[in-house]
Amino acid sequence: MGLEIGFFMSFDQIALFSLFGLVFVFLLWGRFRYDLVAFCALLIALLLGLVPKEDAFSGFGHPATVIVALVLIVSRGLINSGAIDVLTRHLIDPARGLPGHISLIGGLGGLLSGFMNNVAALALLMPVEIQASKRAGRAVGLTLMPLAFATILGGLFTLIGTPPNIIIAAFREQALGQPFAMFDFAPVGLICAVVGIAFIALVGWRLIPRAGNGGDGEKAGFEIENYIAELLVPEGSGAVGQRIADLDDTAEEADAALIGLVRNGKRKPGRARLEEIAAGDILVVEARPDAIDRLRGLLTLEYAGEEYHAKAAAGGMSLIEVVVPRDARIDGRSALSLGLLYRQGVTLLGVSRQGRKFRNRVRKLPIEAGDVLLLLGPSERLSDVTQWLGCLPLAERGLSVTQRSKALPAALIFAAAIALASFGLVYLPVALACAAVLYVLLNIVPLREVYDQIEWPVVVLLGSMIPLGSALEQAGGTGLIASGIITLTDGYTAPVVLALLMVVTMTLSDVLNNTATTVIAAPIAIEIAQTLQVNPDAFLMGVAISASCAFLTPIGHKNNTLIMGPGGYAFGDYWRMGLPLELIVIAVAVPSILFFWPL
Repeated sequence: MGLEIGFFMSFDQIALFSLFGLVFVFLLWGRFRYDLVAFCALLIALLLGLVPKEDAFSGFGHPATVIVALVLIVSRGLINSGAIDVLTRHLIDPARGLPGHISLIGGLGGLLSGFMNNVAALALLMPVEIQASKRAGRAVGLTLMPLAFATILGGLFTLIGTPPNIIIAAFREQALGQPFAMFDFAPVGLICAVVGIAFIALVGWRLIPRAGNGGDGEKAGFEIENYIAELLVPEGSGAVGQRIADLDDTAEEADAALIGLVRNGKRKPGRARLEEIAAGDILVVEARPDAIDRLRGLLTLEYAGEEYHAKAAAGGMSLIEVVVPRDARIDGRSALSLGLLYRQGVTLLGVSRQGRKFRNRVRKLPIEAGDVLLLLGPSERLSDVTQWLGCLPLAERGLSVTQRSKALPAALIFAAAIALASFGLVYLPVALACAAVLYVLLNIVPLREVYDQIEWPVVVLLGSMIPLGSALEQAGGTGLIASGIITLTDGYTAPVVLALLMVVTMTLSDVLNNTATTVIAAPIAIEIAQTLQVNPDAFLMGVAISASCAFLTPIGHKNNTLIMGPGGYAFGDYWRMGLPLELIVIAVAVPSILFFWPL
């Protein structure tokens, strides 16, 4: 295919391998969002003739892409209706012992993840867990990582639980003529999830750095990580005419620290300790939310935009803490560039970044995934703006956002859609689409929210990578990779080859998006199975399990990123529990796959 280059590879193969290599480099670098990287790669492939023009945007209409989008809408309906929230509140008891508590909330998170997007399941349970940790007087870092890992594991046992399962099912239909059904993943997925969550509850949480140390345990909670915030000095403030050093006693009384001064839009060098404060200056403060407010009262300071809020906030002003997931609207952007105050009427008051300092103005600071933001605004607007930003609130849920009267209809609609799809009476994307439409008609998911619920970066990633993966397969590239793995394991049995494929896939998923990893690994699995003349379903199941299980880094899965700031975790904290968990998953998955999907 194409001009032959060298002895073994054609031009098309060399070009596609080079293109995928560049994609992986850029994804690892993280400078550009993965959807932009994937879409640019697709355009390059089209310009080089590697992807036929008639297949250019076939990935956007692919069943896997459609299902991923619809699952997110349906997940939002289940949350909005309060159907899940009611169950959660009746089961969570903060007085329960830690292994029992992790078993329960991890099991609940895993169960929810099987039937809704696992990111949505974590979004639902994380605020509940933070409140439970507060009431129990324990560090939230002890339980957030176990909860995140449990929700990842829970997605293994159904078709809609995680994007890799959806992709694998669609690829099986394309390659073998029949997709995996809703619960084909259940035998292996359930065993991996149960064993994994049992390990997390009994042993895993003890491996979390700092959290297992009684002396440092309280430092693992997100509240200990102070915010960097800014307070305006108005006319008549007690700070006017004083030096920053003169205010140390007052700041200490408020349990805050003054770390800088902004004048005429520019921050003074260092901590400006000897600078005399004037009206119109901005004090840079490091403190918890309550301490920031206390200092504001002691020195008669103002929040940025407070006068604006006072005019617009009919129901009064409130503070809310939110965590930034990857690919949120604000990820990589500043509050100023978004026009957060003037477009949405909300102030970014402070930012907590795992204890790291920064010199940027708060409103000009590019926000990173894992940051915890302190937002100030009208009480009636904060929930909508949090959702608009793509962030998750770190507060008790269910006070005003759920519609409990619609919990039963929402649950019944969802159950009917799953049942119809499971028995093969209705094509799964159609069943989910009908559920989504009914949610909109019943106002369980308001029409204005429908498109906000779809993770468009994931849709673009899938839509771009699917044609690229098909091109690599058609050019014989996946066959070369499969041959390389088989050559490497020459003389070993098929189960050993399966285990190696799972290790490679899992490693890629730890550093790359699991969706991209699955798109590449699925055709390789088929090629290996055909070469070995064994059942391809076993190898597809291996890819499905391993692509979803990314536990070593905070970038391997969005759930890992979400807990980083609130849990007070460092980048290197994940592998301590994640590595033995990945080894356990492989050790359990391989014999389970061989039993339920014999070679």
